[in-house]
Amino acid sequence: MTETSRGLPERPLSPHLQVWRWHITMACSILHRASLFALYIGVLLLAGWALSLASGPDHYACYTGLLGSLIGKLLLFGITVAVFYNVGYIVRQSFWDLGKGFNPKTADMTGLAVIAFAIVAAAVTWIIAAATGAI
Repeated sequence: MTETSRGLPERPLSPHLQVWRWHITMACSILHRASLFALYIGVLLLAGWALSLASGPDHYACYTGLLGSLIGKLLLFGITVAVFYNVGYIVRQSFWDLGKGFNPKTADMTGLAVIAFAIVAAAVTWIIAAATGAI
């Protein structure tokens, strides 16, 4: 009979940041996952808002006071960036689904454009909201 080792077999490590050169499409993929998490948090905040609205004026005032604080506004701004990033990323992916934009320079340019779009669109949205008295 042959003798086998009792430990786990040595397995190769999958390539990760040590092997691959950092590039913008990698950052876009990571940011997309982060934006989906932020959107999940946004849905929870929306559910909390609806629950506070249904609980009466005191609970609603407390909840809107929380969201109106500096931390609440920063959280809401981050969710706004996540919404616009997700929109831009889906448009970019739609072109990829058509077979367009796979050239590395084009992929890098569209990745930077999506990030810039998300930040600028969120900032413009909040500036308009502040100018109209919504925040």
